[in-house]
Amino acid sequence: MAPAPEATPEQRQPSAAAWQDFPQKMLRISWWDISQIIVPILLLGALSAYLTLHFGGAAPPHTITIAAGPVGSNFSAVAARYQAILKRNGVTLKVVQTQGSLDNLDRLTDPTAHVDVALVQSGLTETNDTSDLVSLGSMFYQPLTIFYRSPKAIERLSELTGQRIAIGPEGSGTRALALALLKGNEIEPGQATQLTSDEGEGARSALLKKQVDAIFLSGDSAAGATIREMLHTDGIRLFDYPQANAYVRRFPYLNKLIVPAGAFDLGENLPHEDQILLAPTVELLAHSSLHPALTDLLIAAAQEVHGHASVMQSAGQFPTPTMNSFPIADEAARYYKSGDRSFVYRHLPFWLASLFSRIVVVIVPLVVVLVPGLRFLPQLYRWRIARRIHRRYAELMAVERQALGTLTEERRSALLERLRQIERSVISHPTPGSFADQVFILREHIQFVRQNLGGAAELATAPAH
Repeated sequence: MAPAPEATPEQRQPSAAAWQDFPQKMLRISWWDISQIIVPILLLGALSAYLTLHFGGAAPPHTITIAAGPVGSNFSAVAARYQAILKRNGVTLKVVQTQGSLDNLDRLTDPTAHVDVALVQSGLTETNDTSDLVSLGSMFYQPLTIFYRSPKAIERLSELTGQRIAIGPEGSGTRALALALLKGNEIEPGQATQLTSDEGEGARSALLKKQVDAIFLSGDSAAGATIREMLHTDGIRLFDYPQANAYVRRFPYLNKLIVPAGAFDLGENLPHEDQILLAPTVELLAHSSLHPALTDLLIAAAQEVHGHASVMQSAGQFPTPTMNSFPIADEAARYYKSGDRSFVYRHLPFWLASLFSRIVVVIVPLVVVLVPGLRFLPQLYRWRIARRIHRRYAELMAVERQALGTLTEERRSALLERLRQIERSVISHPTPGSFADQVFILREHIQFVRQNLGGAAELATAPAH
């Protein structure tokens, strides 16, 4: 069999008659019915995208504020390192200098302070509402070292009763922790024991000059060089915490650390034997509303800053989601579990990853809502046309019920007018060709009811609509 000849370009083009018939086909579509279906679907999709964007896909801020510590302190230095890392990712970290951990916690819970994150020593109590705060993890240990002047070693802090003790200034984590431990040993302010606000070099100098009998040091004031110098001083002893196990039970935020002999001075073997210290951790706290992308960025910065080994910790020990005084943030828990930032933020610049994430957040609900909605659009359209025809049948049956019994001329005329309105509404609405048979059957039934009302003559003389 010979192959059919290939169609010419003119034959492949729609005929003029087809183009002329196109408006008639479009008129047979009820655009009102289609709009009644499409508009709710579009509105639902837009609402879903808005809600998702509002509650989970807002752009991360490019500026956040951290409450650090006094100028020159370890907290301030840590915040400065965070600042440099975040700057590489296009985020500005404003560092607010404070008096220490307690002051940081106060500022974080004060809505007028506008602080987003803060370094806070664990175990501190706060009178303000802290229900909005979450932890991004423990960042490092903050050992509490106690030096005292005595001819012999003491085994309990209660033996310092009646002496002069330097515990640090108001607002510092050192003072808060010292007061807690001393209270556990029945030593409180206002009693025979004299508590001073000396810290750091001032406290060390006061101890050497015999102005105080014991000093509590932590953080910057307990740096390795300071400890080493104090250990070399005759008559000064480092408290060994023989009751360390009891302390960590009584104060769950404390950790027992064992410093090996010679850790501070190998040549002089200082300390001379393994030394037990107690240490809370320092947590990075934030508001629960902190953007997930910033949570990832801050933890990544913390890993870069605190992940190395030191005398007090092993490599990779910090940051950690354990040992927290506040609940761990959901996004932080996900980060620690997966071990890294999300794929987008790991491989794209921060601003581009943020934009991409928001686009995805908008597209996903649109796809979830619009695709099924548009897929069922033909079925919904046919259902709506069929529903309109069925509604006319309901109106027609109502007319027929009203026609039962004896009718006056006035009543018959009113019912005939109602039939004309029903028929006019059927004809005036565009109807797809697939429903033409139902429309003509409906008109036959309208005619049937009209004849029963004695309106055949009226039908013959009525003008065509």
